[in-house]
Amino acid sequence: MSKLSSFFNKNVQVINIGIPSFAEDLTRQGVANIHVDWRPPAGGNRKIQALLEKINSWQEKVRAAKEGK
Repeated sequence: MSKLSSFFNKNVQVINIGIPSFAEDLTRQGVANIHVDWRPPAGGNRKIQALLEKINSWQEKVRAAKEGK
């Protein structure tokens, strides 16, 4: 048995990220799957993402300063 044919004789297990209908289709076909409800930060808006990164950086600095006291 070739490596390729042995690969296709195995059960498929899928991690689906983001689009629920993909996981629903897999479930209907009897394919084991886990759906992760993920969306890009800030809806994909790069300006808002940059602001969130600045806020996160500031929060880390505040936490570090508080722990240092």
